[in-house]
Amino acid sequence: MANELKNKLQPVLEKAWYGKTGLTQLLRPLSWLFIAIVSVRRLLYKLNIKKPTKLSVPVIIVGNLTVGGTGKTPLVIWLAAFLKSSGYKPGILSRGYSGKASHWPQQVRPDADPVMVGDEAVVISRRTHCPMAVGPDRVAAGEALLKHSDCDVILSDDGLQHYALHRDVEILVIDGVRRFGNGFCLPAGPLRERQARKNEVDCMVTNGIAAQGEYSMAYHGTEVINLLSGEVRELSEMGKNTITAVAGIGNPDRFFNYLRSHGLRLDARAFPDHFHYGKDSIMVSDDDIVLMTEKDAVKCQRYAKPNWWYVPVDVELPKEFGLEIVDLLGKHHG
Repeated sequence: MANELKNKLQPVLEKAWYGKTGLTQLLRPLSWLFIAIVSVRRLLYKLNIKKPTKLSVPVIIVGNLTVGGTGKTPLVIWLAAFLKSSGYKPGILSRGYSGKASHWPQQVRPDADPVMVGDEAVVISRRTHCPMAVGPDRVAAGEALLKHSDCDVILSDDGLQHYALHRDVEILVIDGVRRFGNGFCLPAGPLRERQARKNEVDCMVTNGIAAQGEYSMAYHGTEVINLLSGEVRELSEMGKNTITAVAGIGNPDRFFNYLRSHGLRLDARAFPDHFHYGKDSIMVSDDDIVLMTEKDAVKCQRYAKPNWWYVPVDVELPKEFGLEIVDLLGKHHG
């Protein structure tokens, strides 16, 4: 029931957050209360009244200030590869959002069940082959990761507001189109903290066109992979007929626009972020071509038909960004 209510409210709220509706002003008093709670909580950590736990290896947080997808997961995948090439042995933490495991933390491997540990965690594990642990308590997940691996640096997918975990480097990921929406905190706007928080992080990465002081991150990927056979084709081979495009991510329009930029005609079907697909969720004939995100594919594989494909997307970043992260690690643990 709670998830159904959230799924119905989300489009209404997003219209207010990234457009102009009277709902924003009605929700402002609740935003003030939210800001007060968040500010007091953070102050407790700043004053060491509540002490963050420092792990035995440096921790890099890849987070955002807004609700919804900004591109944190592909950035974590890119960073893991860069750190490996720089001689590090990265491990990865994630919340395991939407996972239904009966206890936490959980160790994640490429063959893990996305229903148990969450879809994003499985994608990250398959793409990086790094040791990984997930759980709502990032400190417990980090300690479990160190117990079961020999990683010498930890990447946290999200967790900017999880102050119980000490961090050595903070990376803020920004949606280049949506930016910070109307600039208000929840529920009147999309912000989890005040916008001024961006001035305290070590690096800012923008998914799209970057502003001054930000690194630009661009998507690329022209291949599609069949969910059943693993066959690889070029995106341009998908034909000129209308294709059913499926996305259950934080910002589905980003995926749909990416496909349209490659000349595809779409029947676009957006689902809520972290949607749990069933066998009847995507109603198409056996001959229809379906394109989806990699995050959706890990959950749809058991229901897939012969013409269901996913689009693995990588990101490109300036090498200078990776070098700055390595330099920051050296300063903290030189």
